[in-house]
This record gives sequence, structure tokens and C-alpha cells, in this order.
Amino acid sequence: MEFMTGVKEKETLELSELLEEGRLGEEVKVNGAVHTIRDMGTVAFVILRKREGLVQCVYEEGVTKFNLKDLREAATVEVTGKLTESEKAPNGIEIRLSEIKVLSMPKDSLPLAVSKWKLNTSLEAKLNYRSISLRNVRERAKFKIQEGIVRGFREFLYKEGFTEIHTPKIGAKGAEGGSNLFRLDYFHRPAVLEQSPQLYKQMMVGVFDRVFETGPVFRAEKHNTKRHLNEYTSLDFEMGYIDSFEDIMAMETGFLQYTMELLKKDYAKELKILDVTLPDVSKIPAIRFDEAKQKVSEKYGRKIRNPFDLEPEEEHLIGQYAKEEWDSDFVFVTYYPSKKRPFYAMDDPQDEKFTLSFDLLFRGLEITTGGQRIHDYDMLMEKLAKRGMTEEGLETYLDTFKHGMPPHGGLGIGMERLTMQLLGEDNVRETTLFPRDLSRLTP
Repeated sequence: MEFMTGVKEKETLELSELLEEGRLGEEVKVNGAVHTIRDMGTVAFVILRKREGLVQCVYEEGVTKFNLKDLREAATVEVTGKLTESEKAPNGIEIRLSEIKVLSMPKDSLPLAVSKWKLNTSLEAKLNYRSISLRNVRERAKFKIQEGIVRGFREFLYKEGFTEIHTPKIGAKGAEGGSNLFRLDYFHRPAVLEQSPQLYKQMMVGVFDRVFETGPVFRAEKHNTKRHLNEYTSLDFEMGYIDSFEDIMAMETGFLQYTMELLKKDYAKELKILDVTLPDVSKIPAIRFDEAKQKVSEKYGRKIRNPFDLEPEEEHLIGQYAKEEWDSDFVFVTYYPSKKRPFYAMDDPQDEKFTLSFDLLFRGLEITTGGQRIHDYDMLMEKLAKRGMTEEGLETYLDTFKHGMPPHGGLGIGMERLTMQLLGEDNVRETTLFPRDLSRLTP
């Protein structure tokens, strides 16, 4: 009989352990994938790729008990040798090899030169060979930073008393309405893939007061732009007992401040690899929707064509305006027209053509939509009637409001878009692990 008593201590060391004080001169054992081999004749440099970075190993003919000809890039190995200091090696250390044990050997040559500093290939090739292209150090760093963004979201909201929830992704009706729904047959009943966890997170405000979720959302829009996906990850929160929708904006500002500090502290290596300068989020300006349109029209001579929404070029110009006028990479655009907001958005009591809602633009691109929701049952029913909508598929949602709900609001952040803007990429697919769009359903 054998019992598991917890995580096993391994003989093999990770990069952070190799860098511990007092390790130099020790005999160490390390495993990893062969990132590249630089054969110099009697000496060769074997670079291993590990989860924390690269480790340089020195192969010496007649000293290392292994034939270098039997080693290939992408092989996974376990090596033994003496840890020494080396100024030119990654992280300032190297292992003088005594033994190499092959754990697995690749069948084929790599389709991409992942050991190069920059993966000089097309986006299409990167996505076709996604699991291989991400072995490149710079490509991999993008998704470590994305991890930091999601981690920052979670940690900050836990700290602020939020409860993490997990809502279904198959539903009877879309949260946003409209025609951009993926429809499916659910045991001979019509169903849809959820556009948002919106209705569920509102219902859960009546249970936990403050809730959040990170998960996929689906939009069946036939677009093929650099900023759109048909499946993306949304960072959502909803909070009750708010005084105004500005409480939501303030909470998002707090999240951004917390996350930038976290990235600076725990992801400095990845930021350096990608040469990323983090934006200043100490304060974020807010400007009304109609005022923003007017100001960019006047300053940049662009005619207002759509009074009810922001066109991509307008978003870009508002971002430019915010940078020039307030030296801010972010700007909240508030009081969006009711015509372009869902039925649950709270109308402005001062002017019902507008809503108590906002978008957050980051360097001229919308990354967040949020605002205050209607919490009164009669108001909700009135709004549904005005929109010509029925209660079908919304029964449970509406019943919740019959039994009392606090003033509340929330938001949804596009994770891939936020990452794209932070890293200065120009296509959201660069910061999506396995993109789903009009033309791509694999890998």
C-alpha cells in the first residue's frame, strides 16, 4: 500500500533554484527541451528551454558522456553537470555537462525557427503551428503577461470582497439581444452560445453583492478585422449597492493600478523581453460621449457621421485627444446613447436618450463596456416593452427582480484586446492562444 502525502520533492532543479545563492560550483541535475545547439567543434552550447526561461549548458568533447550527433533541437533531456558563472550566458550561469539523458526525441524538424529572437514569419504561419510558435521566447512572453493581467484581475477583486462565479455558456437567450448569436440544437430545443455572463452575474449580485468571472463569450458577427474575434475571453464583474456608475469606473481604475504594479514586480523579465513600457494609470480622465465626439470633430476636422455610436476612427482620435490633452493612454467615454445599449442599461434620469454607462478606451481602442443596470422590476418591464422584446427566455432573470435587487452595475473587459494594446500589437490574434474567427476553427 502506498499513500500520497503531498507534492514530491524533485532532484531536478528549476531556473529560480539554480539562481539561489550558494549554488555555484554544485553538481546539478536539470531537465528541459533543447531550444538550440551551437556546435563550435570540440565545444558546443546546448540551450535548454524551461518554464522560467533559458539555461545554457556547455558540452565538451571527451568530458560529456554523450555523442552530440545524437542530440537534436526540440529533444527533451535531463542533464547533469557543474553549475558555474558565465557573464555571456542567459541569467549569468551555465552548466558544464557531464551527462545527458534523452527523455524524448522529435520525429521531424521544427517547421519554424523558434530559437530565433524574433519569429520572422507570417501571423498565418504562427497560428497554423501555434503550439510550436509559442515555444519562441518572445511569443511565450506575451501569454505570461496575459496571465499577469488575469491574475491581477482575480487578486484585486478577491481583495475587494468579490466572489468568483462560473456561469453556463449554453443558454436559452442571448444577454445582449440582436442577431449575433451562435444558435444550436439542445436536445431538440433551440439554444444559443452565451454572448456574455451578464444576466447570470446580475442575478448573483442578489446573492453575493459582488461577483466576478473570467470565461469565454461568443459573438456570431461576420467581421474579419484586426480587433474582432468570434470567441474571446471576458473579464467580468458586477457589484451591488453602488451610488453611481462611477463606482464601477473607480473599481476598474483600481484593478488597472493593482495589475500594473503586479506586472512590474512579478513579470519584469517578460516586460523586458518584449520591451514594454507600462502605462501610467494613477488617474484616468472621463468625458461624455457627445462631448468626446464634438471635441475630436473640432480638433481633427472629422465630420460626425453616426450620432449614436463611435466608429473605429473616432475611438482612435479620442485616444489621441486623451494623450495630447491629458497625457493619458486611457479614457472613459461616458453616457452612451440608450439606442446602442442593451435593455438592462439604466437610462440617465436627466436625459433618457443617454445611459449611465461607459466604455474604456486604451490607446484608441475600446477594451471595456460597463455601466449601471436597471434594478427595479417595473422599470425593466417598461424597457422591454419599449424595445418590443418579450419575456421569453428571460423568465428566471426577471423573477429575480420581483424579489428585490440592490442598485448595481458592472463591466466586461476583453482580455485579448487589453493584452494587445498593452504589448503594442496590431492584431488581436497575436495575443490569442487559439483564435476563432470567420476563417479559423483549428488548431
